[in-house]
Amino acid sequence: MDVRFAILGPVEVSAGGRSLPVLAPRHRAFLAYFLLNAGVVLSVERLTDAMWGPTPPDTARAQVHAALTAMRRLLRAADAAHLVQTRPAGYVITPAAGQLDLEEFAMLVAAAESEPTTAVRMLRQALALWRGPAFAGVQAHFVESARARLEDRRLGAVERLAELELATGRHAELLDQLAAELTAHPLREKLAGQLMLALHRAGRQADALAVGRDYRRRLADEQGLDPGHGFLAVEETVLRGEPPAAARIRPVGAEPPAAARIRPAEAEPPAATAARPVAAFLPYDVADFAGRAVQVEELCEPSSQAVTISVIDGMAGIGKTALAVHAAHRLAERYPDGQLFIDLHAHTAGQRSLEAAEALEVLLRQLGVPTERIPASMTERAALWRAELAGRRVLLVLDNAADAAQIRPLLPGVSNSLVLITSRQRLTDLDGARSVSMDVLPLPDAVALFTGIVGERAPAEPEAVAEVLLLCGFLPLAVRIAATRLRHRPRWSVAHLAERLRDERRRLTELATSERGVAAAFTLSYRQLTVDQQRLFRLLGLHPGRDIEPHAAAALGDLPVERAEDLLEDLLDAHMLQQRAFGRYVFHDLLRRYAAQLAAEQEPPDLTHAAMTRLLGHQLTTASDAMDLLYPDSAHRRPRIERSVCPPVPLHDAPQALAWLDAERANLVLAADRDSAHTGLLATTLYRYLYDHAHHDDALTLYGKALHAARCREDPAGEGRALTDLGWVHQVQGSHDVAREYFERALAACRTAEDLRGQARALVGLGRVGTDEGDHERAKEADLRALELFRDIGDRFGEAVTLDYLGIVHERLGQHAQAADLHRQALELSRDIGSRGGEADALDNLGVACTRLGRHAEARDHHEQALELYRRFGYRRGEAKALNSLAEIAATMGDPGQAVRLHTAALDLAVELSNRSEERRAREAIARLPSMSETPARASYSGA
Repeated sequence: MDVRFAILGPVEVSAGGRSLPVLAPRHRAFLAYFLLNAGVVLSVERLTDAMWGPTPPDTARAQVHAALTAMRRLLRAADAAHLVQTRPAGYVITPAAGQLDLEEFAMLVAAAESEPTTAVRMLRQALALWRGPAFAGVQAHFVESARARLEDRRLGAVERLAELELATGRHAELLDQLAAELTAHPLREKLAGQLMLALHRAGRQADALAVGRDYRRRLADEQGLDPGHGFLAVEETVLRGEPPAAARIRPVGAEPPAAARIRPAEAEPPAATAARPVAAFLPYDVADFAGRAVQVEELCEPSSQAVTISVIDGMAGIGKTALAVHAAHRLAERYPDGQLFIDLHAHTAGQRSLEAAEALEVLLRQLGVPTERIPASMTERAALWRAELAGRRVLLVLDNAADAAQIRPLLPGVSNSLVLITSRQRLTDLDGARSVSMDVLPLPDAVALFTGIVGERAPAEPEAVAEVLLLCGFLPLAVRIAATRLRHRPRWSVAHLAERLRDERRRLTELATSERGVAAAFTLSYRQLTVDQQRLFRLLGLHPGRDIEPHAAAALGDLPVERAEDLLEDLLDAHMLQQRAFGRYVFHDLLRRYAAQLAAEQEPPDLTHAAMTRLLGHQLTTASDAMDLLYPDSAHRRPRIERSVCPPVPLHDAPQALAWLDAERANLVLAADRDSAHTGLLATTLYRYLYDHAHHDDALTLYGKALHAARCREDPAGEGRALTDLGWVHQVQGSHDVAREYFERALAACRTAEDLRGQARALVGLGRVGTDEGDHERAKEADLRALELFRDIGDRFGEAVTLDYLGIVHERLGQHAQAADLHRQALELSRDIGSRGGEADALDNLGVACTRLGRHAEARDHHEQALELYRRFGYRRGEAKALNSLAEIAATMGDPGQAVRLHTAALDLAVELSNRSEERRAREAIARLPSMSETPARASYSGA
């Protein structure tokens, strides 16, 4: 079905033209935040912060998972559950093109730079998507600021539409709309000016002036400010009483030309000043400039400061100069005394960075100062520069700046001027400057840029275009080069270009022309780094993971952690790294490839091997420490890890350990390719974390690598461990045939290796498969053999687990009293050895036995205790089972409504975790229960 999402108004989901059932308010807030960040992977921590801010409730994590299941359940009705995906770093929603009103709005507004008639039509289509305030009816921490940002974008579109309509003489049609918007936003200067112009053109001069007076009064009363120059220009037009048809429409917010200003006779400037030539040195504004609407508006926003300074910073190729020049052209009319531009060459191939004195000489000449008047010293030149600018309104673009020291002598003194600065460095030492840090292009803007260059071939291959943009990392320079290459190769398809870019080894080579390239741009930034910064940048290219934290960087660089963190921050300020979460640093994809290429070219093999050995040792040591905090009961089962020479991350308690494992999980799995022995040790170390927390995809990947590594080492014990681990993942996913095969092969390998514990683990797995398939006698035999082996080797953890499984077998055989006794033995032993997971499992299974014995209240108490433990320690694998059991008790005790709700929560969780047996159990139970359509509330169980 055709699914559409709407957040520009009430949050709604429709399929096939029909609205889907409304989510609960909190779940609707989660959906709104996902859609606001469509295509972005959101961690549980980020979702928690978005919903509740700095003080989330204790149940925040559980509520996040409940919301995810509710969203999936809603989308499943439209066969669109695949749009919400689980990723190693969190969760993401990926609506297709045309499915989300916000993206459609953004694309229409971005495309409205065409000829006026088409632009008007597109803007009206964009504004028609709004059905009220964004996220209407939603309450969450993120809503107020996000709603304000979106409302600002909507008003920007309204003002652009009004500008076009005024320019074509359609002032009468605008009056009602502008009046309504100004009533809702009385301090919006541009709206006030546009309404005044529309009224003036309609012959209503008195009404226009009344609007102006009201705006002035409100601005003074509420903010203590006077109107900006753009508003004053409009007011002057009305006051002059020009015939309406003759009134020239300037973009509101622009300064009128000097000749159009009204001055008292005594204030007329001297003749010498009036005769000054206007300096106009801006480079051309590229015709295919795309996106950056928010940044352009931010740069064009009026300021009350005498000198407005805006710094545009970002990585190489991000489009800083293009943005500065585009904004400068938009602002030019506000600065009629000159528009100056200078390239300071901080990152220009083959040229050294300009000294401040050299830059001042160029700028003074642009102002028309004769060479003989320009003094020799930098101090005198700076003084003359400030004197020349005094009393002038000048726009100054300082492009490609190195640092704040280069910029300070170039800043105007007492002058109503604007300075736009671009730099690859964050100029944090430039006091009083506004910062505009640029990121890569969002998908709609990247598509617009690519299509604007390529032409009609792009819309014919939308999927290939999306892949090319992804391979370019949405970096404007890369997108522009790729599009230009395609435009000049008429026989190439977009798909062919994508195929060429897929080869990581050649990608940077492909993204180059005879005059420019992505790698060349990166090289200029790299050369500005210190020797220590360059070395760490190269070594970071060896890191196999997706992000890096200071301890891992310290291990790679063989550095103290404090020094590594300082260097990471330096690279962040130089835009050679990015930061998506506190304390974690990431590469842009193309910079990662560039760093890896530098490491391969400049680092000797023995040094890169040593760096990777330090990193893997650090990861394994910290993982082992984390598992000891989380699972002290099974420490004897994990390998003894040789302590790394690099200090591990200091972890003090179980929550810290779990947080580190969650943050590093993807990195650990990706690093497992680098060393055969390391892979086996890591897989064995992380087993219970991956199993208990239901990270099945990562588990299958890691255990598969461990199996391959063990076979390469001809290590039958390692092979048996990996086969058993793989078997347990397939068992919990309901693939019993596959699980049995793995367990049988594991048993054979462990017998070859004379590994008794490995044999016992494989036997327990075979017992569990037998139980699930109904072969209870065979299961009982396997479990008894396993129990004997565990007792022989003194493995009390294995003994507790096996006792619990034996209890399940007796329960299935109808021997409920014996089952209850075995579960109690498992419970006591688990508590004795401090196994919280074993305690939860035993409680849950004891509850099942009590239910069969007719002791329902006691059973419910056991299941509730188990569920609380599962949730407290994040053992998601057990939640669905406990929820299903509680649902069955609710049905037995005469509460079918509660039973349906609990089974539904169990079903959603089981589907998310690919737990086939609990999914089937929930579906069959719901089918047997009476319809509860009159009970709409569905939520995760939170206790009695």
